[in-house]
Amino acid sequence: MGIFNKIGDAVSDASRNVNEKTKNISDTSNLKRKILYEEERIMEIFTDIGKVYYKTPENTDELKAYCDDIDTRKRRIKKMKFELQGLKGVRICPKCQAEVQDKFQFCGICGAKLPTSEDDFD
Repeated sequence: MGIFNKIGDAVSDASRNVNEKTKNISDTSNLKRKILYEEERIMEIFTDIGKVYYKTPENTDELKAYCDDIDTRKRRIKKMKFELQGLKGVRICPKCQAEVQDKFQFCGICGAKLPTSEDDFD
């Protein structure tokens, strides 16, 4: 009966691995979609800024609100890109933009210290 237990364990492990990989692919796809949405929205806001400035250049309060919205969206994008890197098991060097495996603390290309959270980015 031992052989059947080993086969059952192997099938269970394989099933778990497939489920984890499927979840990872789904999470990656969702993050990419959200990043694309935020980037598209930023472009729309730039268009809105141009329209507002053209009509009423002295309306700085409305322009500031648009700029704050852009800054918020850029922070969201930064966080999502960091999450995406984590799903891929890599980090991006802030100095040379090289992709480095998550297990390393320093970039193998330029030697810069790698960020450990999205807050570590400039």
